[in-house]
Amino acid sequence: MSTIEARDLTKVYRTYRKESGLRGAIKGLVHRRYDETRAADHVTFQIEEGEFVGFLGPNGAGKTTVLKMLSGLLNPTSGEARVLGFVPWERKNEMKRQFSLLMGQKNALWWDLPAQESLELNRAIYGIDRKRFRKVVGGLSELLEVTDKMNVMVRELSLGERMKMELISALIHEPRVLFLDEPTIGLDVVSQKRVREFLRIYNSEHRIVTMLTSHYMQDIAELCDRVIIIDRGAIFFDGPLDEIVDRFSGDKVISLSFPDGTQHDFSSFGEVVSQTPVSVQLKVPRAQVTETARKLLQHCNVSDINVQEMPIEDVIRSLFGERHAQEMDRTAKTRAA
Repeated sequence: MSTIEARDLTKVYRTYRKESGLRGAIKGLVHRRYDETRAADHVTFQIEEGEFVGFLGPNGAGKTTVLKMLSGLLNPTSGEARVLGFVPWERKNEMKRQFSLLMGQKNALWWDLPAQESLELNRAIYGIDRKRFRKVVGGLSELLEVTDKMNVMVRELSLGERMKMELISALIHEPRVLFLDEPTIGLDVVSQKRVREFLRIYNSEHRIVTMLTSHYMQDIAELCDRVIIIDRGAIFFDGPLDEIVDRFSGDKVISLSFPDGTQHDFSSFGEVVSQTPVSVQLKVPRAQVTETARKLLQHCNVSDINVQEMPIEDVIRSLFGERHAQEMDRTAKTRAA
């Protein structure tokens, strides 16, 4: 049995559509109209023990909704799910003791208490042995480099330090499943890197299932071999991270360097991504890379040439943009009909 199984998981929200004015208010008393929003639409996937999975999608795609259903915070409209063999929304204590949900925009620690005392409260809630608690917290605080901050009021910690304490709080009961919703949001580059390194080491050593949502592609690229992409509540990709570029990018980037500088106009060879007197980057369709490179070498004096895949962040951004444009086009055609 997989650690996490979701089958046709669906969540539909109904919102009352009120017409403007007194007449609309009176009409609403007699006959109410509702709009339906599918926050999750027949979501199906499986995750095995030890996997670190990136869960991607634009704002409002349904990522947090799915995580909340898998955590038992939301009941689905339809569909099934199992986490560690349990139905999440039944909220059984046996499951609660084996998973953790960390949301980067929510605080789990007590604001006016030192971090150590907040963690002590969680120890009592989970009934963790004191000796085991000291060992786990000591190891986590050392890995996250916050040992000297344990007795500082949570409200006096920096954002990065607070997030590290939130991670310790989420892991003190040594869960088998960890849901992370934007854990590095708002952190500086150094703090992001340290949190990523900690998560990589912890997942490797403890073999826990980790699902990560993040708008920072660096998080996904460094931590996740597998990604699930969701848009408008539905999954349209589930596979290796590298496969995203192969499937959804029709272009490559040709980088050229020149020994003495050049003022050539390269727009006829492809889309100019960037250009300096001694270098240029061109976005070129995959099928035309070889021929374009040959023409460039004939056209100017090149000291170095390099062909690369498009940055994965640009591929995903472009993919979401195309899907949004297609949806807008379909909506416009439907209204016109």
